Amino acid sequence: MDQLIDAGLEDSIAAKKALVASQRENIKTLVHWLVETLRGEGKILLFGNGGSAADAQHLAAEFVNRFLINRRPLAALALTTDTSVITSIGNDFSFDEIFSKQIAALGRPGDLALGISTSGNSPNVIKAIEQARLLGIRTAVLTGGDGGKLLGLADLAVNVPVKSTPAIQEAHLWVEHLLCQLVDEVLFGRYA
Repeated sequence: MDQLIDAGLEDSIAAKKALVASQRENIKTLVHWLVETLRGEGKILLFGNGGSAADAQHLAAEFVNRFLINRRPLAALALTTDTSVITSIGNDFSFDEIFSKQIAALGRPGDLALGISTSGNSPNVIKAIEQARLLGIRTAVLTGGDGGKLLGLADLAVNVPVKSTPAIQEAHLWVEHLLCQLVDEVLFGRYA
């Protein structure tokens, strides 16, 4: 067991180091885009599948409620939470459209669509990014591995360049918390 514990820890640390080494500027750009969106009265639309759906909800909660400081609520919405909408779209049309239809209904120029996909190849995340682009909504994605199809599709990608799915997902959570902290600091803290 000790070997698995140590190997898992090393994989997680290596993924985060690779992320920062290759994506530092993209992370800073995403922070600026999030701040611009919120200052402009836009909203952050978050979506993904499975663990990435949980990340979308987690990130929305941190923005709407609070992260490390008490401050006004920030406009963020996880498109992964309305089971009636999701299941009706999945049933009547396709699971591939569960996010793109919500983007079409709720998204407006000035918003930011932020998709999360460990592989970068989730069809419903791809369709949502395509729909957002059609509407003139800025798009960003968190991906892993080689970035998949989303790497070249979104306006901005923050890619964890490793193959281990758990390590990618752990790095996504770390960067999501970092985004919350940096947005708070720019809007309300030491960089305001």
